[in-house]
Amino acid sequence: MRRLLPVTDMTAAETEGGTAAGPDAAGPGAGGRGSAGPAAAAASAAASGPGYSASGREWSLDELADAYAYPALPAGEGAWLRANMVSSLDGAGQHDGRSQPLSSDADMRIFGTLRGLADVVVVGAETVRLEGYRPARAREAFAARRAAAGQGPAPVVAVVSASLNLDFSLPLFTEPLVPTLILTGAAAPPDRVRAARAAGAAVLTAGDGAGVEPARAKAALAERGLRRQLTEGGPRLLGQFVAAEVLDELCLTVSPTMTAGSAQRIAGGPSVAVPTRFAVASVLEQDGFLFTRYRRI
Repeated sequence: MRRLLPVTDMTAAETEGGTAAGPDAAGPGAGGRGSAGPAAAAASAAASGPGYSASGREWSLDELADAYAYPALPAGEGAWLRANMVSSLDGAGQHDGRSQPLSSDADMRIFGTLRGLADVVVVGAETVRLEGYRPARAREAFAARRAAAGQGPAPVVAVVSASLNLDFSLPLFTEPLVPTLILTGAAAPPDRVRAARAAGAAVLTAGDGAGVEPARAKAALAERGLRRQLTEGGPRLLGQFVAAEVLDELCLTVSPTMTAGSAQRIAGGPSVAVPTRFAVASVLEQDGFLFTRYRRI
């Protein structure tokens, strides 16, 4: 993997396959959050040397975690909501209803890293059904980092659903390391709310009607101490976050594939009155895949 942006004095060497000293050797990393930690520096030093090609080396999980670290938040207030999505070159967010055909090994490592950094993973009910969601698991690679940040062993999964039309016998509800949350509206069917609670899920009301209001969902999670937020879609949920102007960051993998067809884009729903502008924070590349990060301006 190699860093294309931010440009540092090592970028040319990395691009040309020369000697490099790691992803953050020249100073602040992606988004200006400081240089890589000791583990990342050690991994970089071990991999450096004559003929070392940064594009051919697999970054350690420590390096990826440094590159994707959440920004510092004011004590006791606020939340940071980032999305992680994948798109083909022609704009498809899915193929045959799933994102996996657009992915790669490196994309899945970043997927796992983003989960390893998050307090909560927010996902729409339809995506839970289509992608066969399972509980987030604890990973040793992130254990020390999470403990130092005051986080539990694994992120909470929060499912957004108006109808609560969910199979509560699935492992997401029966086998979570930490109880699964459900975000819904005040008008949610009472029998489904009771079924969810009986299955061990915590139900949070984040809307006055049947559906969830994005700003209230973000705030409700933050009130529970879940301030480092990650959404994995689907497109309708991401579109709602964009329209409500509560999405802070987009981590988008651009897959070197073309799908044609009529697949959904990464965000759906009604268009916004004025397009929401984002600024590029970082770009990584491996095997033709671009791993980009954008922050809302």
